[in-house]
Amino acid sequence: MAKIAPFHLAIPVSDLAAAKPFYEKILGCAPGRFTDEWADYSLFGHQLVLHEDKNHKGHKHFNEVDGKSVPIPHFGVVLEWEVFQKFSQQLIDQNIEFQIAPYLRFEGLPGEQLTMFFYDPSGNALEFKSFKNIDQLFAT
Repeated sequence: MAKIAPFHLAIPVSDLAAAKPFYEKILGCAPGRFTDEWADYSLFGHQLVLHEDKNHKGHKHFNEVDGKSVPIPHFGVVLEWEVFQKFSQQLIDQNIEFQIAPYLRFEGLPGEQLTMFFYDPSGNALEFKSFKNIDQLFAT
């Protein structure tokens, strides 16, 4: 598989001061540049920028996938299997409230993966996942 270039994603947060500790302490994101209105982070090597929008309200819509209610929209990172296991345990240990707790999805099928969903303090849905075989990332 070719080396993946880091993505850049800018998202709204309703309260930057409340979001920063979540991304820094809970998710372990390294902080980068910031002002009073925005802050950027390394999210597993990808650039995530939080922009304060005091009117932001997380929109909750769900689609059924593998018998679970998956929040739409959502974003996250595909992690290595062992990294996912360690990261998910860290979240469990910090009492994260999961929309979908870590579990094995599509077991024995193309695209078998570990996945989990939860929300940041502004209602943005995050998904982190890991493929048993990364070559099946786009398998049908």
